[in-house]
Amino acid sequence: MPASTPSTTVERMVPFIVGGEIAFWVVLGAALVARYLLRWRRVSTALLIGVPLVDLVLFGATSIDLARGATADFSHGLAAAYIGFSVAFGHSLVRWADQRFAHRFAGGPPPWKPPKRGRGRLVYEWREFAKGVAGWAIACGLLWAAILLVDDPARTAALNGWIGRLTLVMAIWFIFWPLMETVFPSGGRGSRASRR
Repeated sequence: MPASTPSTTVERMVPFIVGGEIAFWVVLGAALVARYLLRWRRVSTALLIGVPLVDLVLFGATSIDLARGATADFSHGLAAAYIGFSVAFGHSLVRWADQRFAHRFAGGPPPWKPPKRGRGRLVYEWREFAKGVAGWAIACGLLWAAILLVDDPARTAALNGWIGRLTLVMAIWFIFWPLMETVFPSGGRGSRASRR
């Protein structure tokens, strides 16, 4: 079977990625409506359990495309990155949406906001970076698995590129957020916040 051309592969995969993002928010929104407006706790719980299934569908579509002989391109790497960071940050996104929905429609307390300075800010930056590292590890694991599965360097060059791209993003994140907050704390004497 001849390898798929890049244009047809992109045309197949990008809708899955966009659809996955839309499905995530639709399922999450339906779960919150069921919980807070309709008071259907069991339905809400079932819908929340179904949120990760969106990632499984996207993973399956990507795997099938590569198994059928497609040459990996930007969209396959994007799918792996989306899945990795969706898994790592999914719980936080659900909690973020839940707090705002409960506050707006069910009289819940104001949503939590991250500290702006001090030790709380430092802990927050390192915790978020740790989630990012988890997302990076999952994404790179998927990329490496695809590279080994396809076992054809000519068809997986784009996936190697994504590993480097994601690693660069994590290095920039590390330098400008957790490391910067550690070396130059927001609440420190030399910070811009203290000079205002």
